[in-house]
Amino acid sequence: MLLSLNNLLFFSMPGGSEWFLIVLAVLVLFGGRKIPEFMRGIGRGIREFNDAKNNVKKEIEDGINEKDAKQTQASSTTR
Repeated sequence: MLLSLNNLLFFSMPGGSEWFLIVLAVLVLFGGRKIPEFMRGIGRGIREFNDAKNNVKKEIEDGINEKDAKQTQASSTTR
C-alpha cells in the first residue's frame, strides 16, 4: 500500500518540461509586468503570516511563563 502511494506521489510531480510549460502559461496569463507585483504580494502575505505566527507563539510562551511565575510565587508564600 505504501509503495503504491509513494509511486503515485512520485509520478504526479511535474518534470522539467512540465515546469517549462507551467512557467510559460504563467507568463502568458499574467504578463511580464504583473509577475513582480504578484511576487511582492506573495512576499507580503508570507511575511504577515510569519509575524502572526510569531505573535501567537510569543503569547503562548508569555502565558506559560506567567503561570509558572504564579505557581512559584504561591509555593513560596505557603512555606
